[in-house]
Amino acid sequence: MSFGARSRAVLASLGAAGLALAAAVSPASAADATPVTPTQLFNGYQSCSTDADRPTYLWAGNGLTVEGIPGTTDTTSTSLVNVQYQVWPVTDPTHTTTVTRANALPGFEATANLPADALPDGQTYAWRAQTVAGDAASEWSDPCYIAIDNTPPANAPDVSSSNYPEGRGDQGGSPVEFTLNADGDDDVTGFEYSWQQDLPIAGSATIGDHGVPQFVDPYADPRYFTRADAPGGSATISLLPPSGSSGLTRLWVRSLDRAYNGSAVTSYSFFLDSTAPTVTPAVASPEFDTPTTFTLRPGAGLQSTSPVVSYSVETVGGQGGDKTVDVQAGPDGTASVELALDGIYGESLRVSSTSADGWVSDTAFWGISYDTTPTIASDVYPENGSGGGAGVPGTFTFTPKVEDVASYTYSVNGDPEVTVTADAHHTASVDWTPTASGDYDLTVHATTRSGIALAPYDYYFTVS
Repeated sequence: MSFGARSRAVLASLGAAGLALAAAVSPASAADATPVTPTQLFNGYQSCSTDADRPTYLWAGNGLTVEGIPGTTDTTSTSLVNVQYQVWPVTDPTHTTTVTRANALPGFEATANLPADALPDGQTYAWRAQTVAGDAASEWSDPCYIAIDNTPPANAPDVSSSNYPEGRGDQGGSPVEFTLNADGDDDVTGFEYSWQQDLPIAGSATIGDHGVPQFVDPYADPRYFTRADAPGGSATISLLPPSGSSGLTRLWVRSLDRAYNGSAVTSYSFFLDSTAPTVTPAVASPEFDTPTTFTLRPGAGLQSTSPVVSYSVETVGGQGGDKTVDVQAGPDGTASVELALDGIYGESLRVSSTSADGWVSDTAFWGISYDTTPTIASDVYPENGSGGGAGVPGTFTFTPKVEDVASYTYSVNGDPEVTVTADAHHTASVDWTPTASGDYDLTVHATTRSGIALAPYDYYFTVS
């Protein structure tokens, strides 16, 4: 559940759940059971504050969800009860508004919505709850105190960085040190930020057993939130840009008040030089499915900024799908990895480095293409030509373009495949006699001794 967007979908969901429970339980007389004062009181899915000097600050532009668990002295009873919620301004306790949640199930949170017109902005209120069973009612709960704040901070925050000045280009490798300032707005108590323009929702909750909300303090997640050092004050944060950041890099920041209302957004932009590593094979063009050593080196300037400790190497296009291996770097930041590239059309590497301070570099790309199709030749039936005739035999010779071929599999015009063993020179010849004239498609692929089925080749010819 999220509150930053001021959605009340949660209330609708819980209300539907409550109605489903009510439908499943037959209303029965509760005259023999004494109502018990509701417990587990929540407002806006946050815990009730019983301290008048420390109210919970909440947004209530569409009203406010309040809830509590009603009960009776007969804990085995499934009789439905009503719950009354009463709210009033602390400056005028005689001006009360009462809302009733009917047909609530004892032992489960019973939600209701205090109307927005009973909660004008900028005032502090008290509310309480009472269980009603038949003609009997429990004692009222102790008051919960809330302060309504529907007004966001007036000013967008100021953002600066001590090591990555705005609008300038710099060598990447170090966390970015940001200072966030409320720009004199005393309503601000914290900040929200992200490398994405869509900022996370400030404030969320999950629903636990018996419908009890479990509010998540946004400031518990320092990836996106931090408290100000004082109301209207500032905060200093240290952030690593997203993996692979280079070029224009931008942080989005807004101020938050005690009710998690957000100010206008400030963006802070700077530029990062590429920190991608270099990837160098031991030979310029590694042979297909042949172990080759690749040397990995830190991007220019990165090692002196923060030593590289490891590399992530992803192979793309090989047998068995994409694979990733982690390789530890030496003291100088370099590393080596042995790979046998076996993609029948080619294969590529995606390599990034990780520094001691957690910086993840841009991704370096290296790739190679392979032609693993066989060469096919025939004196009687030339490729893309005509020859022979019905009943005239022809010999087709298959020759590999890669090493270690063990067999060839062929089919003519989609007939059942036939596999023949390669000779000591990894070639093979087959005799074939057409039964009729016309156009033919001979499809052939080779298979290596390790079991790799290589790329097929279509050899077209015409029987005269």
